Amino acid sequence: MESISTHSSLQSRLFLTRRFISTVPSLSLPIRRRRSFSTLALQRSDHDVVVVGAGIIGLTIARHLLLNSDLSVAVTDAKVPCSGATGAGQGYIWLAHKTPGTDTWDLAVRSKRMWEELAADVERQGSDPVEVLGWKKTGSLLVGRSIEEQAVLQERVKVLSEAGLRAQYLPSDLLQLEEPELDVGSEGAAAFILDDCQIDAYQTVSYIEKVNNTFCLKGRYAEFFNDPAVFLLRSEKTGAVEAVQTSNRALYARKAVVVASGAWTGTLLPNLVKPNCVVEIPVRPRKGYLLVLENFRNIRLNHSLMEVGYVDHQNTTTLGGADLEATGHDQELTSISMTAALDVRGNLVLGSSRQFCGFSREVDQSIIECIWNRAAEFFPVLNLMSLDSSLDKQIRIGHRPYMPDGKPVIGPIPDMPNVFLATGHEGSGLSLALATAEMVSDMILGNPTKVDPMPLSIHGRFSGNL
Repeated sequence: MESISTHSSLQSRLFLTRRFISTVPSLSLPIRRRRSFSTLALQRSDHDVVVVGAGIIGLTIARHLLLNSDLSVAVTDAKVPCSGATGAGQGYIWLAHKTPGTDTWDLAVRSKRMWEELAADVERQGSDPVEVLGWKKTGSLLVGRSIEEQAVLQERVKVLSEAGLRAQYLPSDLLQLEEPELDVGSEGAAAFILDDCQIDAYQTVSYIEKVNNTFCLKGRYAEFFNDPAVFLLRSEKTGAVEAVQTSNRALYARKAVVVASGAWTGTLLPNLVKPNCVVEIPVRPRKGYLLVLENFRNIRLNHSLMEVGYVDHQNTTTLGGADLEATGHDQELTSISMTAALDVRGNLVLGSSRQFCGFSREVDQSIIECIWNRAAEFFPVLNLMSLDSSLDKQIRIGHRPYMPDGKPVIGPIPDMPNVFLATGHEGSGLSLALATAEMVSDMILGNPTKVDPMPLSIHGRFSGNL
């Protein structure tokens, strides 16, 4: 039985998925002066910080501010949590595919440490992080199947070990002992990163939501879902942005506005301008699929896996001797790389695809078949089954916020010091969320940041920006 998962319900215990396809509207976020008939007719509420976007980035920013300051926070979103890239994330809290010395390395290291501390905090509070977060700390395997990929993996183990990680190179015979059902051939190998972790996006978001909502009775937290942002409102006196206008209300922000709307940021900001200054954020939606086989008993995995070709975010994999071509004027070559993990409920989660096709949520069955066939190359037992059989499965679709330079944008907008961006994490939103939240919160509070924010700043990165 097949179902399509693109949306989540806040009422279910673990954000169990509603299964339908919805069309995502194109949005813009121009700036208006405060006084108009429409804004006067809207419901008004006042907060210290207003966050646009209720994905993992926006929700963790709210959480960090609530736990580490006395500020009040409102979160608004066109949909509900886990409707976008967050809900379609595999949940890897990995350093295996990160590279020391790059602009995102320190952020990734800091964020992973914070996830580990969060899991420990949950346990200290008397709960099981497995049940609360879907937490697994079983290590990661970055796998290859050729002599050339052996060399890549050996170098990666060397570099990661020098950076202080517990990393081991596993030739095919040792890899077979770790993962008996994985077949990489005699020339295969893996980089084994022993301390990499995994979470479940739905369980984790549910937990973060519960934490945030404990501040509602204190008057410090409010959330407005299914209520898209449509304008930023400026003060008539100072010209500073002072509120976010949504479809139904005006959310005034005494201290800061944070735009954390993922792949939608590029369409939310085209008119966010001051005289003679254009803000251009080249965030593009990069559509991805995950195939979830529910309660799957035919494969046992001891670790989460990824093929080494995934490391290059521009990599394109050929399947059956032919590239999978996308169609349409805004579409490019689709890449497929094998990722595989068992979640804490025994579901086999297979990925992954990357495709530029706008905000389409249409299911392309050929991509699902390619994900299945690619996984079967690594796990031959899958060749004994048919994807069209009676397997219980979900198809999760999300749009990663792709940045052409491969790193997120975190920080204030030039000449708009109270408006902050936190977007462009692409496939690393879950992994980088906690350190991103800490960085944005420190910027808002005027605290020194734990990680140098300059490489992630908007300044000088794109044409039209200061």
